[in-house]
Amino acid sequence: MKKYILIIFVLSIVIGCEDVVEIDVPKDDTRLSIDALIRIDTETSTTRVAIKATETTSFFEEIEPAVLDQIQLLNTSSNTITDLVEDPSDSGVYVANLPTRELMEGDFQLNILYNNEQYEATTTFVPTVPFDDVKQGDGTLFSEDETEIVVSYTDVANSDDYYLFDFGFNEYLVSEDTFYPGQSFEFSYFYEDGLEAGRKLNISILGVDEAFYNYMNQLIVQSGGDQGPFQTPAATVRGNIINTTDSDNLALGYFALCQEYRETVILE
Repeated sequence: MKKYILIIFVLSIVIGCEDVVEIDVPKDDTRLSIDALIRIDTETSTTRVAIKATETTSFFEEIEPAVLDQIQLLNTSSNTITDLVEDPSDSGVYVANLPTRELMEGDFQLNILYNNEQYEATTTFVPTVPFDDVKQGDGTLFSEDETEIVVSYTDVANSDDYYLFDFGFNEYLVSEDTFYPGQSFEFSYFYEDGLEAGRKLNISILGVDEAFYNYMNQLIVQSGGDQGPFQTPAATVRGNIINTTDSDNLALGYFALCQEYRETVILE
């Protein structure tokens, strides 16, 4: 919604009637990619855990769902194991229902078996604070087509806190409390394209640890850079999912358990 990527795929350039110039596009090895951001509403008794597994493919090809041999969640504190099964209506998405209280306690390890290789990641639940207010503003930055959303919340004192904001349309923002510890904080977020009146916007605040904050910050910076459609990122953003069978064959993605508060704004 906020950013558009224009991809022009040049198959060949014909000069005169005979000369053909072929353009090679970069090809990357296929890698496993895991979206294991678990959003937890602590006011519910049960949480649906959904983990998406895909395969990164060569340049310009569609991303395909990955068929996992096994995927489990291990609570290393209680030594309980939960098997996830593929959602029959959503290929590549593996699901399970767990008690919310259990997800908030102890250390968790994600175990994946894929193509005879073992992948692991560990995390713990990270709490957050609710919004004080989320509302539509009337300000603009560069054009009259922008939509302003004003967000406010109060940080917890005496702790280092990190936040991830989800504004929908794959638009994210991260913040740390270095300059506002224990204080109320307000900021504006602008959607660049005009959104029609009556549209509902779901906006979330999630608690994250420092490592996930840094990971998301790198992703946001790379996606907002000046790289063209034929360029690849200068460096792969490495998450916390480790290939314990072959360390050179790294997986992409992240495993995190985050408390989430969500508010809905109806645009005027």
